[in-house]
Amino acid sequence: MLVRVGKMADKTASKPVGTTPQRLRRIEGKHNALVKELRQAFARAELTTDGYCAIEGLRIIEEAIRSGLRFRAVFFSESAGPKAERLLPQIGAHVETLMLPDKLFAGAVPSETPQGVAALVRLRESSVDTLLEKPGLLIGIAGVQDPGNLGTILRSTEAFEAGGVLLGEGTVSPFNSKVVRASAGSVFRVPAARVKLAEIIPRLREHGFRVLATSSHKGIPLEQANFTGQVAVLVGSEGAGIGRELLAKVDDVVAIPHSPKVESLNAGVAASIVLYEAARQRKS
Repeated sequence: MLVRVGKMADKTASKPVGTTPQRLRRIEGKHNALVKELRQAFARAELTTDGYCAIEGLRIIEEAIRSGLRFRAVFFSESAGPKAERLLPQIGAHVETLMLPDKLFAGAVPSETPQGVAALVRLRESSVDTLLEKPGLLIGIAGVQDPGNLGTILRSTEAFEAGGVLLGEGTVSPFNSKVVRASAGSVFRVPAARVKLAEIIPRLREHGFRVLATSSHKGIPLEQANFTGQVAVLVGSEGAGIGRELLAKVDDVVAIPHSPKVESLNAGVAASIVLYEAARQRKS
């Protein structure tokens, strides 16, 4: 609900901005509740206490709109007027839309390439049970810490129509702003759930999944591996790969052949190659 705010004694007073006074309200103070919530969500790279994710950038916000997500608030920097004019017609009238001085916006949104627009959105929740009931292919993430790699995996998961992602221990938060950006919006649509991988493997088998792991050095050559039916593929971290204890629990290990001049592929590339091969097999 939009609230008209009159004169106020503190620095969070609101006043009309630009050519759309009915939508934007100006916030001057860093102690405004929504600004604090945005800042904390970015800093923690986690959901707010009531389940909202902080996102930033014009394209990402348009992807959130396209994905039908629920918005709590949208924030514009003072210098981002053209973006406000572009986005406001796409945002429901019930959503708070705020204009911040550039310095205040920069203090709340820690982006290396700020675009002057950010938002709090509610992502769709996915449970482990829901993922286990999905037919087809799941990707398990074993300690991938680079946000760009996880974002790439989420994007490839959607591109090659896998069922979802199991986020194991030590994996970067999917709510990290760099993950969201690298996923190009796929994080809004790909089902994902945090799990303990060693504990989930028996449950995967109960639901008819074969469990495979990827390796840079030895295993079944990728083109000879069977990705049809119910399959869960584990992808390891950038440096250590998949630990021995976890490898001992899988059904097979799959290797992606590559030049010995390269020690290994990064997690995002490896997962994308596996997802492509799995999609190829499943459609043939």
